[in-house]
Amino acid sequence: MDKRERLERHLEARDLDSIWFARPNAFAWLTGGNNVVDREGDAGVAAVGYDGEFRVVTNNIEAARIEAEELPDLGVVSLERFPWYETSLAEAIADRTGGDRAAADIDVPGLEGVDPTELRQPLTERDRERYRELGRETATVLESVCRELEPGDTEREVVSALRVGLSARGIESPVALAGGSERAQQYRHYTPTETELDDYALVSVTAERGGLHASCTRAVAFDPPDWLAERHRAAARVETTALAATREAATNGGTAGDVFDSIREAYAAVGHDGEWERHHQGGAAGFAGREWIATPDHGAPVRSPMAYAWNPTVQGAKSEDTGLVTETEIEVLTETSEWPMLAATAVDRSFELERPAVLGLEE
Repeated sequence: MDKRERLERHLEARDLDSIWFARPNAFAWLTGGNNVVDREGDAGVAAVGYDGEFRVVTNNIEAARIEAEELPDLGVVSLERFPWYETSLAEAIADRTGGDRAAADIDVPGLEGVDPTELRQPLTERDRERYRELGRETATVLESVCRELEPGDTEREVVSALRVGLSARGIESPVALAGGSERAQQYRHYTPTETELDDYALVSVTAERGGLHASCTRAVAFDPPDWLAERHRAAARVETTALAATREAATNGGTAGDVFDSIREAYAAVGHDGEWERHHQGGAAGFAGREWIATPDHGAPVRSPMAYAWNPTVQGAKSEDTGLVTETEIEVLTETSEWPMLAATAVDRSFELERPAVLGLEE
């Protein structure tokens, strides 16, 4: 089902005349473009609406650029301008609904609300093609940075290099983390500081381009602690189990809660029962870092074809990539074939997947 069909069904189901999207990830989902100027706001500078046809509204400052550069998936479309000094984007949307029944993903006077998360799932063929490019380029940059690391590098220096490399490819990095051996053991989210890496490092990123988000983590060892290899393999086996359970759930009509049950059992099977309580385990990815995050009894349906980013941690170790899950296969999007790998088996079924090893600690 393409995006127009999804919107038509949504309008019909809610008896709406039009629906509007101004949040950056929803705008990108429909247009393939970017409506962001100021990253501190929830809404961008343009909105895309659908009432049987696509319409874009923005202020006179942004109109020419938006029309020329930010609507690749819509092509020729009705673009409506309003003077920046007379009204706001929300008010401009309200003016164009004419009292009809309408909904928007931002607060608009007189309009109902809409959560586009369900509309964005599953991924279309074009989304998947762009995702493959994003995943490959993200992993290429991350691994390139990791190969150059030295024990005396600071966490902030690592993240700075990562952001520069991604930015050069037109990729944003809403999440960029680097933890040296001290802080990676203390914290699950190792936001960068001036601390030196020392014995080993974990580097994680969630990268975004065209609204799509790809997440991955790599580990590098210099003089690693004795336990690192075992904990890393344990995390890799939990992630492999999660991906296998995701494919099964997508085939059998399962839920996020079903996958979470497999994750929790996997931690126990690898000798780290209860580690799941110390960090969220990830979930569906796409036009958000996580479209949803799995929790016990979570009822969100597991769909395919859809991206999933599971990120199990075992104190001081982490395994994370973004995989495209269909009913028949798992395609890891954030891999390059240039990083050392290890074979990881699921704990509860016959399934094996190559996962990134710790660089400098190859078996």
